[in-house]
Amino acid sequence: MIVITGATGSIGRALVARLHGQDVLAVSRKPADMGVRHAVGDFTSPETIGGLLSPGDRLFLNSSPFPGWAGRLNEVIDRAAKAGVAQIVSVSVRDAAPGASLSAGPHGEIDEHLRASGVPHAILQPTGFMQNLIGDLRGGDRFHGAWGGGGMNYIDARDIAAVAAALLTRPVGASESYLLTGPESPTHEEIAATMTSVLGRPIAYVDLPVPEMAARLAGQGVPEPFATELATAHATLGETGWAEITTTVEEVTGRPPHTLADFLADHAAAFAPAG
Repeated sequence: MIVITGATGSIGRALVARLHGQDVLAVSRKPADMGVRHAVGDFTSPETIGGLLSPGDRLFLNSSPFPGWAGRLNEVIDRAAKAGVAQIVSVSVRDAAPGASLSAGPHGEIDEHLRASGVPHAILQPTGFMQNLIGDLRGGDRFHGAWGGGGMNYIDARDIAAVAAALLTRPVGASESYLLTGPESPTHEEIAATMTSVLGRPIAYVDLPVPEMAARLAGQGVPEPFATELATAHATLGETGWAEITTTVEEVTGRPPHTLADFLADHAAAFAPAG
């Protein structure tokens, strides 16, 4: 059985769709109709997920951050090991490491715990999600950041799901980490130009100094110190460049990842102006 946690998220839904015909159990915090067997499980109560696992299962481990989530996910890993699962495929983030800023720090703790667990595993380490651009543009026909002029790589969550589906349905291989990227690393001004072309209306990117971007995020409800850390991360990644492109998606799935233009065309309705 393939047990999918975070089943109602952007990766989880795409993964469930790709596993049609497989023995799948979708797990989420609330009941959901996903066309497959479903169970309620919550990472804040790791036993609710651990209790669903049996020897030989394949576990897809994915969660949005919440207070103390690294420890909770690590407990699920321990319960999965005790249950005798055959493999864990986990979603992490590029440059994850204990002590790193934002979610990269907890992700690094989870990655290390999984590597030490003795369970065969695959750790997926993607760059930024194209899906996040939808929220960036909700304020109108412009979006803001502190990225500067550096290139930034984004990947479609559907491609992360495609990699996970391939790894969860083939014979379990050697434990490995997979750096997942999209096929291009545009600047944010170039992203705005692609949005303009595909969506058919003028879209602008507004670059802000870190303090102004932090204040903007705080005004949107992002608490400190995270607002400043996030704005600083924009500038840092823009300077150092999350621009490296890998061929991992195509190597694992047999097809190239979606381009930004592909993603925008497929999700045009989500980018429609409010009202």
